[in-house]
Amino acid sequence: MNDYSWMTLALNLASKGLYTTDPNPRVGCVLVKNNQLIGQGWHKKSGENHAEINALEDAGSSAKGSTAYVTLEPCVHHGKTPPCADALIAAQVKKVIIAMQDPNPLVQGRGIAKLKHAGIEVETGLLEQDAVRLNPGFIKRMQEGRPFIRLKLAMSLDGRTAMASGESKWITGPAARLDVQKLRARSSAILTGAGTVLQDDPSLNVRDIDIGRQPLRVILDTDLQTLPTAKIFTLPGRVILVTCATDQAKIDKLKKSGIKILQLPAQDSQVDLFALMSWLAGQSVNELHLEAGALLSGAFIKTGLVDEVIIYLASKIMGNTAKPLFNLNIVKMRETFKLKFTDYRMLGDDLKITAIR
Repeated sequence: MNDYSWMTLALNLASKGLYTTDPNPRVGCVLVKNNQLIGQGWHKKSGENHAEINALEDAGSSAKGSTAYVTLEPCVHHGKTPPCADALIAAQVKKVIIAMQDPNPLVQGRGIAKLKHAGIEVETGLLEQDAVRLNPGFIKRMQEGRPFIRLKLAMSLDGRTAMASGESKWITGPAARLDVQKLRARSSAILTGAGTVLQDDPSLNVRDIDIGRQPLRVILDTDLQTLPTAKIFTLPGRVILVTCATDQAKIDKLKKSGIKILQLPAQDSQVDLFALMSWLAGQSVNELHLEAGALLSGAFIKTGLVDEVIIYLASKIMGNTAKPLFNLNIVKMRETFKLKFTDYRMLGDDLKITAIR
């Protein structure tokens, strides 16, 4: 096997933590000596060993003189666990090949420098883009101070999301709905609007996939329309209602019902989405999963905050009275929002389309 093959194995190991490492990045590590695998590991859960430590424990004393392939620069700071760079130095590995530098300001090249100072040969950049794709939210939060925002939508062939009555179950089939659960499971938080809560009374939780946690659920409610009896408040997991309203009587009534409320500034009579993203980043939210109606989805698109759009396209035609995908007032071609397709695949009878900004 060559360097690419070993790093591919490390990346595959890292992906095992797709649903469980939050808010930490997904990282994998393999140790190789004489072109033989002697140790492997991945970061499984926040607060537990990092990938390098698990790989070193797997290798034992054989780690001396080995080459470590790691998907993210080893850390140098004391968090919930000791620094991984120190552990690699203590194990006397000969060489460390790193897919990507850590964007965390607490690390960001310092791990590489420490390894080199200890006499360890270091290479970086091998399969870097594959490593980047594993952790879009962690990178976005570290570099821009906001989460990576993924907008999920389901529509008919004629671009409709619900009948005029609001009826929308189900546009897509079971395979597409299970895929949505996977998107929710990898997310730190799930966001929707008060209109969706009032219309559909959704759970917005992770089902059918055991990840040992529930993402934070966020309801954006400008006018405090949400009812305290909504199903979302009765389910396990943290839920927060975000508003720019100043009606203290309404706020107190909701709080007395046990509802957590976050008040943020207004922007054009709506909750300031940039302020909300900053707050979510402060809550260590890496990936934000957005499931909302045409109004809120359109607002996010208009601000330019959406990083990725995933559309599940059903082979149905719902007619011109059905509800549209976005509420966006666009009158000229130069005002349109252009996306780049990155993937498409069939899920049962439905087509999944992925596009990025």
